Amino acid sequence: MLILIGLDPGLGTTGWGVIAAEGNRLSHIANGHIRTDSAAPLPARLAILHEALAALFATHHPRAAAVEEVFVNMNPQSTLKLGQARGVVLLSAALHGLEVGEYAPTLVKKAVVGTGGAEKAQVHAMVARLLPGVKIAGADAADALAVAITHAHHLASARRLG
Repeated sequence: MLILIGLDPGLGTTGWGVIAAEGNRLSHIANGHIRTDSAAPLPARLAILHEALAALFATHHPRAAAVEEVFVNMNPQSTLKLGQARGVVLLSAALHGLEVGEYAPTLVKKAVVGTGGAEKAQVHAMVARLLPGVKIAGADAADALAVAITHAHHLASARRLG
């Protein structure tokens, strides 16, 4: 059994989802989100994000991580903050010795729904279908679970080809 953590980075809210993959079978372990206080200084928010991720890795012992790639916002300041949060997510995973897969949002949608132009609601519905019984802790957690599912599919395909 392979334990994977999917991460949907954000400075205000980072979604996370942990799944187990056994062959083609996927099962839900946990999901949630990490929130930072928008009134706190940026360095403190990034430190909180790192500490919360370290606690998640220590609790769930994932063997691999998957992270959604940054999309460019209309607001450059928002894109920069998202990039900084994503950097902390990648660094935290690397410091814990995790191999990290990175996936564009369109690839995640295609892997989970079958089309790269899928709406968020379609992605969330498919996550619930692929992980029966899951109670999703919000949109960011659903996105993180979708990233984890994408990574599980990618690893399964790589094993079949390798």
